[in-house]
Amino acid sequence: MEFDRAPRLEMLWEAHNPHHALAERFGFDDAAAADRWLRTTLSSHWGVTIESCQRIVMSDHNALAWISTDMGSLLAKWSAAPERFARLSHVADVTQWLADNGLPVSAPVPSLDGRLQLEVDGVSMAVQHVVEGQLLDVGNNRQVHMAGATLAEFHDALGRYPAADETVSQNGTDVPLATRVTGWLDSTDSPAPSAALQALRRIVRDAPRLEGATQLLHGDFRSANVLCSGMSIAAVLDMEEVRRDHCIDELARSTVLLGTRFHDWGPVSAEVHALFRAGYESVRPLTLPEQHWWDVLVLWYTLLFVPADDDPTGWAASALEQAADI
Repeated sequence: MEFDRAPRLEMLWEAHNPHHALAERFGFDDAAAADRWLRTTLSSHWGVTIESCQRIVMSDHNALAWISTDMGSLLAKWSAAPERFARLSHVADVTQWLADNGLPVSAPVPSLDGRLQLEVDGVSMAVQHVVEGQLLDVGNNRQVHMAGATLAEFHDALGRYPAADETVSQNGTDVPLATRVTGWLDSTDSPAPSAALQALRRIVRDAPRLEGATQLLHGDFRSANVLCSGMSIAAVLDMEEVRRDHCIDELARSTVLLGTRFHDWGPVSAEVHALFRAGYESVRPLTLPEQHWWDVLVLWYTLLFVPADDDPTGWAASALEQAADI
């Protein structure tokens, strides 16, 4: 059976022809072929009848398809990178565990045989319900505060996840934060303002050692992955970058990158930094060592994004503003 309208093809952030990407990375001659494969796969393995597939968005060797079905609006996600298949299976388990513990995520829809992540036709696939909402607006103070509180709730929950060691290894996060920052300072030829670099050297030299082990973290908590419905957080998306580290590291990184989506990344204001942190501390107050590391890491992550050439979004200015307040 042929369908009247093939899905629209898009690239998430790459400047690449999506029709070429679909063929080269996923082996489909065109969007209609991908549509037919999706219909067969979801019918055979999930018992789902697709009514229409609106669009397919690609990033690297990953693809997402928005589909209307007899079960409502669903999102099919698949990867054609075999080295990621085992990790994706663990990520599906983490996502389901978070959902079971009341965290706002889009839980995977089990396949007919009960699996959350399925290897089929050389790809690894999951299916989720579409969560309605809009991406976090960093101009909305209440949403920013709620996002900070939600990140703290995720940290509390992920710190209890029983299979963290199976999900992701340390991957270098056993290296003390001070060593990571000073190592970067000693080796970098960063174009960042010297005053900001000097301020970072000063405060990292005096930073106390963090207590406690690293734990599981979301890995990419920012506007592109936080859906809001009114003044509530509807869902935190894309657990695929789950990693281990100290909670303060993710809080600082998310603070710096909170306003970023897919293109033209830029810093947010000091006011947004403060609101996001206040929301986080309304759930999980920072220890004294974490409070010191907040200044270190927010400045460090800002400096990492200062470009070598033009700086139209103002990363260098943001770093200088922070350095002046330290």
